Amino acid sequence: MDHFNNTVKILSVLVLWGMIGGCAQESDEHPDSRLNVLFIAIDDLRNDLGALGVDYVHTPHLDALAETGRLFSRHYVQVPTCGSSRAALLRGKRADAPQYLPNTAIRDTHEEWARESLPAIFRQNGYQTLSLGKITHYPGGLTGDGWAEDPEELPGVWDRIWVPDSHWETPEDMMHGYANGEPRDRGESPTWESYDGPDTSYPDGWVANDAVETLQELAAGDEPWFFAVGFFKPHLPFAAPLKYFELYDPNEIPEPDDVVIQPSPSSWHGSGEMMNNYGQHPGDPNTDRAYARQLRHAYAAATTYVDAQIGKVLDELRELGLQQNTIVVIWSDHGFALGEQGIWGKHSLYEVALKAPMLISYPGINQPGIVSNAVVETVDLFPTLTDLAGLPEPDGLHGISLRKQLEQPDAISEKGAIAHWNRGQSTIRTDEWRLIVHRPEDEIEGFELFDFRTDENGVRADPDQYSDFVEELLQQLESF
Repeated sequence: MDHFNNTVKILSVLVLWGMIGGCAQESDEHPDSRLNVLFIAIDDLRNDLGALGVDYVHTPHLDALAETGRLFSRHYVQVPTCGSSRAALLRGKRADAPQYLPNTAIRDTHEEWARESLPAIFRQNGYQTLSLGKITHYPGGLTGDGWAEDPEELPGVWDRIWVPDSHWETPEDMMHGYANGEPRDRGESPTWESYDGPDTSYPDGWVANDAVETLQELAAGDEPWFFAVGFFKPHLPFAAPLKYFELYDPNEIPEPDDVVIQPSPSSWHGSGEMMNNYGQHPGDPNTDRAYARQLRHAYAAATTYVDAQIGKVLDELRELGLQQNTIVVIWSDHGFALGEQGIWGKHSLYEVALKAPMLISYPGINQPGIVSNAVVETVDLFPTLTDLAGLPEPDGLHGISLRKQLEQPDAISEKGAIAHWNRGQSTIRTDEWRLIVHRPEDEIEGFELFDFRTDENGVRADPDQYSDFVEELLQQLESF
């Protein structure tokens, strides 16, 4: 383990110096060159990064990239589920109507906004646009074999959209893939798996290889490009090659901060995605502590596995000299509870489900490596990228450019972060508070309030005791 950590540190420093040197040189010699965009989406990654102080999880490549850019410690998504969160990213708008809440949000609503989506704006301004892996909800955008006969999720915005040719027969099998092409048997397959084989034993190894080849093709051209690469892990099943499991001592994997199940009205749920879509559970992880630790170990291994695949892509970007004129974005579509609040999954409005990594690196960024603690939202990425690339911004976006935080890492938040979920639930997160509002019908049924003034994980507070704060937060939420 010590040898591994020392090697990682040395490699990270070498990569870091190469990227910083390249960026500085490019900004001096070609200040007016059009910036490419490498957008990397990660599925279900919570804020478990070494660069964010989570020292038991190994993420050396993402940590090294953080030293070259701006990592946001309090980035919040708009909806705690894959399809809707990605719709908010691509629309630049929150879930402002019920049709934007489910995983089918992009497929069911794209005709209303596809031509003003994030990749469409880049394409309309002379960029090649490419989508590899899982960027919208369905890998390949419903264009590959094996999906039902549904329309493409975001038609007319990509020059190319695809998943790698691999062992898995369909994109759906790839999304929930086990080793060497094995598909998921819904309700029967295990929640985690380790296989003693190469990185291409699992789908993300194939995504990384295709991304490397595509970067080589793009480097040979002279058009600017927007290349979106979507990785699958650490989404369930928590699966990765055995070597990533062996980096961890299971006895050093911490248990959840709490497993308190709160009474209704509540954002609590019964972890249906994990408990129903997967099987072979030896027990309830809220009471079976060995199973809980096993799941958290597997999630950590899957996180390190996807970090290694991202590292391959970033290494190739550097080797090709493309980092000198490329904006790199790392984004996860939501977090994931690993026993916190008694939940194993997303699909709630609690902090751990809505907070996810976001990192932006580009040539000449001011004060690289300093983490921003500003409260920011996924919808802020759309205007940030058009701002950095010098492109026109469509009217009506719900976010704001993060240029202020990119130039000054200590710049404060300019607004709260808002999220919605089913059954009339909504929430606002400010610097010090999170208010969750339960409104299953037209009437407010109840509140949940969390105080972050003295605890970064939040402390449950009595809404009646802090009624003035509740009223102020409610007004802010409804004004947005």
